[in-house]
Amino acid sequence: MAHVTGQLELWTIGHSNHAADHFLRLLARCGIDVLADVRSQPYARYASHFSQAPLRKLVEDAGVRYLFLGRELGGRPPEPEMYDRDEYVLYGELAKSQRFIDGVRVLTDSMRRGRVAMMCSEEDPTDCHRRLLVTRALLQNDHPPKVTHIRGDGYLVDEAQLSRDLDGPSQLPLFEEEPQWRSARSVSLSTPRGSSLAS
Repeated sequence: MAHVTGQLELWTIGHSNHAADHFLRLLARCGIDVLADVRSQPYARYASHFSQAPLRKLVEDAGVRYLFLGRELGGRPPEPEMYDRDEYVLYGELAKSQRFIDGVRVLTDSMRRGRVAMMCSEEDPTDCHRRLLVTRALLQNDHPPKVTHIRGDGYLVDEAQLSRDLDGPSQLPLFEEEPQWRSARSVSLSTPRGSSLAS
């Protein structure tokens, strides 16, 4: 891996139920050399090759380093106080935790040394925590990376453009409170392992 100069770059990808060879082609097309797995529970019930052990072997055999950051950057923290009463994850609280801050540092250090794809389970990044939590936190840094989402068909989506398309003008109307920073969906602590909500 070469040392990166200039603006850092990060790619994101969701494994969905892709065939293993298709997933590897998506990574290769973008020159990815580090796969940062940010699933809280790195298991895939319907595509078992994306469970942690086989996934590690799959990507490392293809020359891509596997980096597990699910404990630090996963979207389902174990602490009940990280959830509101409707069981939405309180992203604002999670992003202030030392564990999350440490994970962002490791991810950023990896971006300085190579081409990193941050992976979760959902193909569409729109409502996935890799975008709503981790990408948002990274973009609030003093030196934010350029973030590109790799879609299942190989199409590359620039986060800045996606954000404009989804959110429209960023300025809030006068006197309107900013909505609470939390997960897009309720994430029950009892959600079965391997569920897409378990990321």
